[in-house]
Amino acid sequence: IEIRRHKMGMVFQSFGLLPHLNVIDNVAFPLKLQGLPLAERRRRAERVVELVGLSGREASYPRQLSGGQQQRVGIARSLAVEPELWFLDEPFSALDPLIRRQMQDEFLRIQQVLHKSIVFITHDFLEALRIADRMAIMRDGMVVQIGTPAELIVNPADDYVAEFTRDVPLVRVLRAASVIDEGVTQNPQMPVVDGSTPVEDLLPQLARHADGVAVRDAGGNILGVATARSVIGALAQEGEKRIDLQQAAG
Repeated sequence: IEIRRHKMGMVFQSFGLLPHLNVIDNVAFPLKLQGLPLAERRRRAERVVELVGLSGREASYPRQLSGGQQQRVGIARSLAVEPELWFLDEPFSALDPLIRRQMQDEFLRIQQVLHKSIVFITHDFLEALRIADRMAIMRDGMVVQIGTPAELIVNPADDYVAEFTRDVPLVRVLRAASVIDEGVTQNPQMPVVDGSTPVEDLLPQLARHADGVAVRDAGGNILGVATARSVIGALAQEGEKRIDLQQAAG
């Protein structure tokens, strides 16, 4: 219980807000369970309410909020305890597709600020592709394979993983760091993207910048240049690997 109260933040599919408490009191509730003074509870709650974009709604009650806003309150509440581990159990599955996409964007923005260790549970493989650095696929309560999204799709551990990932577009899997053109050098006019940028998001920039886009690592060092040619080549190569695996499995 002490670990749950002090070191873990949890977000649930069903929001789980207390209907008789307003936003600020819902967010501060786990801090009250910790026995923190009122002033400290208020300070922390106000900070995370601002972080999730709900400033001005502190006095609102759950019934006065949209589904997306209610889940933002749930996210703020989970972060109020300043957790070491952030655990999210299908947090966006109850939302309509547009709001779900917006909440995924919000989740990614918050993670860029906080840099938490996160366990995110989802049955939506495309959602996992969008937000995960590493993924674990489970079957019958057992972990079948762990790896990066690209590893799971290009080198599935068994037929179950291959079937799970067979229809996933490769542009959502491959990252900028894996499509570098070795024959091109950077010039100062090139835009720069992170190596973790999905190829799907890289394509619009390549359409505007025929010379290519520079790619940097997490430390800001330039890894090389991605070009339309290198992207097409990588997609073709990985597509052939996928076909070979499917034929072998069939």
